[in-house]
Amino acid sequence: MNRIVAALIYLLAVAGFSGGVWWFALTSDLRALAQRGEADLSVASDRLVGQLQRFRELAVLLSDHPQLMALLEGRGNAAWASSLLRETADKTGSLEILVVAAGRQVLASSGSAAHGLSPAPYLQRALGGGALGTDHAVDPGTGIRAFTFAAPVFSAQGPVIGAVIVRANIGAIEAEWRGDAMMVAFTDEFGVVFSTNRSELLFRARNMPLTGQGAAAYPGVDVRAFPDVRPMALAGLEVWRLDAGRYVPRKAIHLTRPLPIIGMTGEALVDIAPATQLAGWQALGAAALGLVFGISVLVLLDRRRALAERLGLEAAANARLEKRVLERTSALSAANLALRREVDERIAAEVALKQAQSDLIQAGKLSALGQMSAGISHELNQPLMAISSFAENGAAFLERGRPEKAGETLHRISDMARRMGRIIRNLRAFARQEVQSVGPVDLGVVVEDVLELSQGRLKREGIALAWQPPAQPVIVRGGEVRLQQVVMNLVSNAADAMEGSKVRRLTVTILPGKPVVLRVADSGSGIAAPDRIFDPFYSTKEVGRSEGMGLGLSISYGIVHGFGGVIRGGNAPEGGAVFTVELDPFEQEDAA
Repeated sequence: MNRIVAALIYLLAVAGFSGGVWWFALTSDLRALAQRGEADLSVASDRLVGQLQRFRELAVLLSDHPQLMALLEGRGNAAWASSLLRETADKTGSLEILVVAAGRQVLASSGSAAHGLSPAPYLQRALGGGALGTDHAVDPGTGIRAFTFAAPVFSAQGPVIGAVIVRANIGAIEAEWRGDAMMVAFTDEFGVVFSTNRSELLFRARNMPLTGQGAAAYPGVDVRAFPDVRPMALAGLEVWRLDAGRYVPRKAIHLTRPLPIIGMTGEALVDIAPATQLAGWQALGAAALGLVFGISVLVLLDRRRALAERLGLEAAANARLEKRVLERTSALSAANLALRREVDERIAAEVALKQAQSDLIQAGKLSALGQMSAGISHELNQPLMAISSFAENGAAFLERGRPEKAGETLHRISDMARRMGRIIRNLRAFARQEVQSVGPVDLGVVVEDVLELSQGRLKREGIALAWQPPAQPVIVRGGEVRLQQVVMNLVSNAADAMEGSKVRRLTVTILPGKPVVLRVADSGSGIAAPDRIFDPFYSTKEVGRSEGMGLGLSISYGIVHGFGGVIRGGNAPEGGAVFTVELDPFEQEDAA
């Protein structure tokens, strides 16, 4: 009877241990799946936003086209303009491009004949407010889902005289990532799935029925209710249970990511079936190990009893069996200790990774300092030679009894010393390692410091600098040293790009506003692959002859996005490359 009770207690202990292993494994795997899912959702969201940004920039670019402005001013040819729009739409993959007058009459189109447009909010924003208007809708006739961008066209006197409208086909954009393993959907402000890589979830809404603006946004579209979702909290995560077809997981982690740039929310469902299966196998293994251990102990106890009964050496047999049990227990303790050690090693590896990332940024700065060493040496050597010459002149003036001339010479020596101190101070500020904090930074002062450090190289290579400091301080959100590194990378890349060019001109411009815009343009040969310039280890040798590792622009991309900004690179219409950095202005709410 005692053995039966002991066996039941042991089985309960094994079941509890297996349940603990199952829960630990499940929660660990779910958190890992959630981290990977958030990374994949971020990539998918950035991919959609980046693809739509091309059409937004196309609308802004066409709004400055001289022939389209002439058409809106009554001096152009509508047929020629329509031909231009058709050619542009074919080259860029746009669904439709329109030129609309201030009265909403379509003057030129890449598709059908001219007609009038209804007073939609995005069009009123462009024509009435002079700002970029955006909208997404479904064509009732064709069922095509489209994103629309309306850029205002300003006359030479200033008022808005019309708008350029560019429509992008969301279905064509989805075709590139429709086969992704993870389910990704993008819902609008009405909770309707407007874009997804699972067609069975398209036009599904969790808030049914649609009323007001929601119903007006989808005329003639069969908007259906979202499949029944039963959410629950598991390991601090939101897990959904739903039945939406064979290609949508039945149990999945629900992740969201707001996309204010396009007015949507990215949502992902990460299947937890692999995690539950793996946790089950681990729990089963733990249970099997416990049962094997229990059976082993039971066999050993039976042998001890048999030996005691057979040989009369019960005490010695008990000692041997207890020793074996202790050895097995010690082995299990060692296994637990090894598991804890592995967890500590993974935590240490994560800390080392963050330190390596920080060291990589610092290495980029030191590499830039190495490239500037010749120019900095020249900038320091020149005032040193001048100080030596002025000191000799001062001594000669004192010997001749001309103290006033000697005083002027000493003032010049003081100016040269202050100039050397300013150069060294900027060099030390750029080389130091900044903590990861964000605060108010004067962008004009950052650019001034970088140009002063780069002055020697620009003079040596005959590069003309076009730079006009802003009249007032331009305060942005960021880190001073990391912003210096971004500007230094852009200036150095521009200098590399102009090697071998007949005309060498570097243009640096700051445009205050929301956001604040920093433009760095050169007169080099341009960028061969603009869509790859921010990839790690991608070298821009096609632009210049730099021998770098291809990490400067990738580091700059990470720094700017860490500040909540945007960095872009492309080719200027007049030739050469142009890089644009957009940063949020530092306001009183940020300080609070």
